[in-house]
Amino acid sequence: MLARVWSAAIVGIDAVKVGVEVDVSGGLPKTLIVGLPDAAVQESRERVKSAIKNSGFGFPMRQIVVNLTPADLRKEGPCFDLPIAIGILAASQSLNTELLGDYLFLGELSLDGSLRPVAGVLPIAAAAERMGIVGLIVPKDNATEAAIVDGLAVYGFENLAEIADFLDRPEACTPVTVNVKEELTKPLFCIPDLKEVKGQTHARRALEIAAAGGHNLIFVGPPGSGKTMLARRLPGILPPLSFSEALEVSQIHSVAGFLRDKGTLIKERPFRSPHHSASGPSLVGGGSIPRPGEISLAHRGVLFLDELTEFKRNVLDFLRQPLEDGQVSISRTKQSVVFPAQFTLVASTNPCPCGYFGDPIQACTCSPRSREQYWAKLSGPLMDRIDLQVSVNRLKPEEMTGQRLGEESQVVRERVTAARDRARTRFDNDPSARSNAEMQSRHLRQFCPLDEASRNLLEAAIRKLGLSARAMDRVLKVSRTIADLAGEEAIQVPHVAEAIGYRTLDRMQ
Repeated sequence: MLARVWSAAIVGIDAVKVGVEVDVSGGLPKTLIVGLPDAAVQESRERVKSAIKNSGFGFPMRQIVVNLTPADLRKEGPCFDLPIAIGILAASQSLNTELLGDYLFLGELSLDGSLRPVAGVLPIAAAAERMGIVGLIVPKDNATEAAIVDGLAVYGFENLAEIADFLDRPEACTPVTVNVKEELTKPLFCIPDLKEVKGQTHARRALEIAAAGGHNLIFVGPPGSGKTMLARRLPGILPPLSFSEALEVSQIHSVAGFLRDKGTLIKERPFRSPHHSASGPSLVGGGSIPRPGEISLAHRGVLFLDELTEFKRNVLDFLRQPLEDGQVSISRTKQSVVFPAQFTLVASTNPCPCGYFGDPIQACTCSPRSREQYWAKLSGPLMDRIDLQVSVNRLKPEEMTGQRLGEESQVVRERVTAARDRARTRFDNDPSARSNAEMQSRHLRQFCPLDEASRNLLEAAIRKLGLSARAMDRVLKVSRTIADLAGEEAIQVPHVAEAIGYRTLDRMQ
């Protein structure tokens, strides 16, 4: 007998409907899985056989052919265990088949028939409606994740026997529901507060501008000056995620298999900090079946690269295209996927190999040649894409011993949110930009006009610092953000002057 069950596969962060066709016919006992299955799917034969027997069902001692459609799509992972098992039971007439066409099945099976959670359930649930699916049947541990999506009946079960009972008596089970509004208002994980940073007024101001406009930022200073401490407090002053943004971020983390450790919905902006030994593929994503890398996991949040000059230059060059386009494209022989990558880049580095070039207390021991080689690791095109270049000096003794606290993150966040709201209103009719950092040339002409005095100041800076056209655009974008923070409609000379002041590395070269 022939039976068909519906499941799904992940391509990038999207879902594709997969048909699981099972044919049980005469012949020597054998189970064959076709349709481009990977090793994990091939191994499901043994897991499914044991799970069916240990759940109280008889396993058909006949020839079984399992076909995963479409045949040209690579099937990966253990999520097909459950639909294969349901298909075998349906084809052997061991359960009710009336409702099989309305539901989509996902889950890994243990040998005792219990269900284990799988990655990627959230994007599959989000795409289920356009697949024509009425409900989703998943492991109990995945149920709340899938139930975030409105308009889809989600059922979570602990084992195979419970699913068989559900198919016989669906009215006896209640779909899992999630109060999305309550989820978004739950307290966030503990985020470091900006008030804990002593001194560093200039760096704190740059951090606020970066948050208000979504600008990329680099801190340059000696060891112990607070560069990392400042960077880790950026998420606390960023505006909270909207529901659509939280769903988008959660889908990426679900595909990567990280969502189960974070609850049903990611409510805080991501903060990713890969080690400087990270490879290019670990940053942008990859694999035979592409999976998101660090820059996509930082989507709508912060990517922090500590000790930037310790990263390999070819690895850093991987960042150039995502920083410009807000997405990363990964091509393979049979597949090409696009991952979103709209993040704020925050980097930190020492001014030289020993770390003390320009320090008023400790002398630098580096030669001019070694300093030149040190900075040569950072390409000009990459530095052009960093809007704010900030020198962070060591604290004065009275600042280190003082008990005075700075502004709390919540106070700064209110100003940042107000500035972002002004920008969002400005871009209401243009979805291509959500923040000042995402403005394109046409936006600069429309929203960043300069009066004569401001234009003269910018032209002088271009001549003196040798700014490229891209760097000039960055100055205009930062000027627009500074004006938004001040509540000004027009960009004025002080705004341009402050934006030029954040080109520290241009002045050093």
